[in-house]
Amino acid sequence: MDIYIDIREQEGVRSMRFESSCVQGAMRLDRPDELVLEYTRAMMTPLLLRDGDFPQRVLLIGLGAGSMVRFLYRHFPSAHLTTVEIEPAVVEAAKLHFFLPDDQERLHLVVGDGVAFMLETTESYDLILVDGFNQHAHPGELNSLAFYRACRDRLAPNGMLAVNLIGLSDKYKGGLVYVEEAFDGSVLRLPRCRSGNTIAVAVRDGLSSIPSMPELRLRVAKMIQRTALDLGAFINTLEV
Repeated sequence: MDIYIDIREQEGVRSMRFESSCVQGAMRLDRPDELVLEYTRAMMTPLLLRDGDFPQRVLLIGLGAGSMVRFLYRHFPSAHLTTVEIEPAVVEAAKLHFFLPDDQERLHLVVGDGVAFMLETTESYDLILVDGFNQHAHPGELNSLAFYRACRDRLAPNGMLAVNLIGLSDKYKGGLVYVEEAFDGSVLRLPRCRSGNTIAVAVRDGLSSIPSMPELRLRVAKMIQRTALDLGAFINTLEV
């Protein structure tokens, strides 16, 4: 993939763009571990749905500016992170401009195709985060039933998938339909973000494992205390 990566700074926020228009990630220079973009915050919703030492093993398909990697690396020190990014230039930009952690013990970077990785890996993961798009904001073969079935197969018991669907949340475009079929309907669709992104959360072992709303609100408060991330607006839309 031959892409042009544009790094910009404005009002203390550094951003990565493809083709000078599609924002692939952003970082606040004085708080680099903060999740600047709304959709990246929404993708952390699964962290409320499990307790204990969840997650121990996380797979991220698509690196961008590394926002979710930095957040998880900082606030979940027992988690091992594997990130698959198809474009080497994106990996280099994340290292040079976006403070990507240099820790080979906890962070495993794979330069390669996310679909091929999912179909070939034998590892299992507690949490899979899918946020992979090309310079035209298209997910390619990530938007396929085979890919989402592979994601489910590679989830550990009680594991979850969070995926950025952008405009693929409408049924006729695939995306959400494929996720729902792969996970037998055990999918939560969060409201569309102001940016147009829609996040879906799929649960391997069924929606009955999701905590009650009072418990979720308690976990929101604990998450704020632990990470300063407020996920209240996202859990208020869940039907549990």
